[in-house]
Amino acid sequence: MTKIRNLLLAGVLGYGLSVSAAELLIDQSHSEVGFSVKHLMISNVKGKFKDYDGDINFDVKTKTFNSFDAIVNAATIDTGIDKRDEHLRSADFFEVTKYPEIKFIMKSYEKKSDTNGVLKGDITIRGISKPVEFNVTINGMVKDMSGKTKIGFTLDGQINRKDFGLNWNKALELGGVTVGDEVKLMAEIQAVVIED
Repeated sequence: MTKIRNLLLAGVLGYGLSVSAAELLIDQSHSEVGFSVKHLMISNVKGKFKDYDGDINFDVKTKTFNSFDAIVNAATIDTGIDKRDEHLRSADFFEVTKYPEIKFIMKSYEKKSDTNGVLKGDITIRGISKPVEFNVTINGMVKDMSGKTKIGFTLDGQINRKDFGLNWNKALELGGVTVGDEVKLMAEIQAVVIED
């Protein structure tokens, strides 16, 4: 399972923990890291990555992120179409044999409320690092039917793929291009809090 390390406030979302620091294990069956991009300029194609990992440090007093680092295995891209996924893994796009990982390193966190903020950092794709911002929503903390404490949070942001050398495209006969430049990034994470 993917592991995320977090410091959590007892009652940060109205739910108490017996420890001030906890390790989180991502529940893969209820989490997703994905993206959306325009196709033919008339619709959005969505995809996801099946393999990812990260470390998060959450300030238990100020309810802000001290660190948030993540790694995505680029070769695990999945848009539901095998031929398209192979193209995305090629040198036209991610060139996964040369650049196997997509990385995010947090630089700062701007708190808006106890459950919302802006995560700022650098994302590295194809060996090129650029700044990016993610809107963060901490969705809640609950105990599931087996008694395990779970926390859920959502991230969404946007990048221009050409900033990272993802330049492949084809012009359309009636104008426009096959693939849009702006790519929306999103993550829905549900994680199990491992208490000592």
